[in-house]
Amino acid sequence: MTADRYHLTLTLDGRPAMQGWWSREATARRQFTAWVGERGEMPGVRITLVDTETGRTLTAWPKVP
Repeated sequence: MTADRYHLTLTLDGRPAMQGWWSREATARRQFTAWVGERGEMPGVRITLVDTETGRTLTAWPKVP
């Protein structure tokens, strides 16, 4: 397990407003869900969870079609 592998970012109008890093994916996903629930309706919000080891975006809010 890589320390701080999962990176969560909240941006407002394209500018970083909050960030967090976790070593466990399950923990990072719970935090992602919490951020969406707490801040997901803010104008211009974008929340992304990235696996920094692979560079892959695991999930994002809002969902882009």
